Amino acid sequence: MSYVAIKGGGRAIAGAAAVTEYLRTEQGLDNPAAEPLAIDAILHQLRHLVDRVVSEGGVYHPQFAALAVKQSLGDTLEAAFALRAWRSTRPRLSATPPLDTSRMRLIRRISSAFKDIPGGQMLGPTPDYALRLLRLELMDESPEAFRAVARDWLENCPEADLPDSFPKVLDALRAEGLLPPLGAVRDEAPFDITREPLVFPVPRSAALSTLARAETGALLAIAYSNMRGYGDVHPTVAELRVGYLPVLLPHPVTGELTEAGEVLMTECEVVAMFEADDAGGKPMFTVGYGACFGHNEVKAIAMAILDRALQKGMQDGPENPSEDPEFVLLHVDGVDSMGFASHYKMPHYVTFQSDLDRLRTTRQKSGEPA
Repeated sequence: MSYVAIKGGGRAIAGAAAVTEYLRTEQGLDNPAAEPLAIDAILHQLRHLVDRVVSEGGVYHPQFAALAVKQSLGDTLEAAFALRAWRSTRPRLSATPPLDTSRMRLIRRISSAFKDIPGGQMLGPTPDYALRLLRLELMDESPEAFRAVARDWLENCPEADLPDSFPKVLDALRAEGLLPPLGAVRDEAPFDITREPLVFPVPRSAALSTLARAETGALLAIAYSNMRGYGDVHPTVAELRVGYLPVLLPHPVTGELTEAGEVLMTECEVVAMFEADDAGGKPMFTVGYGACFGHNEVKAIAMAILDRALQKGMQDGPENPSEDPEFVLLHVDGVDSMGFASHYKMPHYVTFQSDLDRLRTTRQKSGEPA
């Protein structure tokens, strides 16, 4: 590709940055009471937006994700880009062992496969059962009413004696022999997509890592194509859980695993149609898995569907786009996709002039008037 330098480009770029900052702050001119958007306000009142940026940025830092949302004026792709760029400057100090998600401190846990599950269903925070109507009273919400909501909930919420952890729904099906055994998959070294290029075929860990930080809309669109007929994964959600997962790191002196903190994450396990296994020919359910940072239920479900579709494609050969690892994994990353789309805004004067010359020459040779 041929690009050209723009005379005075430095001044133009500085001016573009300045007018963007003006648009972010212009409210303060007309409203002396206006205050800059606080990071804590973004972090707590726009929590799903922050969770999306954390997940797509690929690094668990909610405060910096909120900062990225603020500086990008709410553009999730730009915010994820900024957060991932910041991550690339950080040294890698250690690596966690595989973490057991059954130890999650849950705030939400549901299953559409069974009415009664060990430990019970826990609806938790969700808009699933509310009407999708605008709450016009929030247009002019006073600070007193704002604080009263949280205070009333704390005073009136029922106390619940919750266990430290909940068993996995799939454990019962696996114990019955209705699911493939876990085998030695846990012993495989995970593929590091931040340091190794995707050279196909790739292991499942590479696919899961790529899907985990993929753009939510891209995952949903491709998974939806599978559900709509360009594929045959019509799963049942065995378990969807949202909660805080303890992060274990080796102690720098003793080497023993020590809890260093916890991360909010969403995990989804889906059960799809059964098929015969490779060994004894016994029919078993197939499983899809999704997990990502933050409270991102749609992304986790879409990821689990695509995981199952990609397993099918790698086993039997892809019959649909959602089953083709190269198609899916090379097109769902929001930062990559945004970068390629945005690069068309760069000057393409030389290449377009070449296209113009070829078109004019072709028309002249065909007898068309100049």
